[in-house]
Amino acid sequence: MRRLLLLVPLLLLFAAACGVLLETPEAKAEDAAREVATRAGERLSSQRPRTAEEVGYSASRIDGVEVLRVTGTDTHDGDGVDVVIRTSGTAQDGWDGQDMVTVRPCFAVRVSPKAEWGEEPDYVDCPDNPPLTFAPPPEPPELPYEELRAKLPRVPKGGRADEAEVRRTVAALDMDPAIVTEVKADGGRVGVLLLVRGNGFDAQDCLLARVEPGATEVWVPSRIQRMPGEGGCSVGNALDPAPPPH
Repeated sequence: MRRLLLLVPLLLLFAAACGVLLETPEAKAEDAAREVATRAGERLSSQRPRTAEEVGYSASRIDGVEVLRVTGTDTHDGDGVDVVIRTSGTAQDGWDGQDMVTVRPCFAVRVSPKAEWGEEPDYVDCPDNPPLTFAPPPEPPELPYEELRAKLPRVPKGGRADEAEVRRTVAALDMDPAIVTEVKADGGRVGVLLLVRGNGFDAQDCLLARVEPGATEVWVPSRIQRMPGEGGCSVGNALDPAPPPH
């Protein structure tokens, strides 16, 4: 009985060793390909809402990944966006390590706030179509920093900023229609906000200006102040700037 008990650990060790030895080069190559797909899923993971087109574009820019199919409409709609990608994996074939085996399997990667970090993608049959291409997302409109600074009126000390004049100056700027403008007077001062609406997660693009007797200033708030909920991109912050973050 004692001899049998001693043999059990040895048998388990032998079985484990045989399992390692019996793993084929193809299986090792497929494991490597799955690892690439898993890392791709981690890179695509984000709480920021994105369309299926945006997800496909991001996936197509990951090294070693081909995008073959994209389904769904938005990462925050239902189960999110599913992306079928093709990756490749390589392993040594033979004891001398001179020959290599390469496989190119396909995996379904789910992009959704509900997806778990590091979630292993499922193996799927590769579609017959060639890799998909995606147009890059449009660049956000550029805020006219220099033009605004050059054209805003200068008010001498002891004077009073004219809200109507500031509004005319802002309206005359050649700006993209997507740029939101706001002008507000407060006593003898006038504040200006130029804003590109954000996605609710990343820092917004905005430009602030203040016209007051003796000084006309134009500036961009710090990134922390431009984050959603921080209030940096507001006409109130143009009139009474919040202190810089510490």
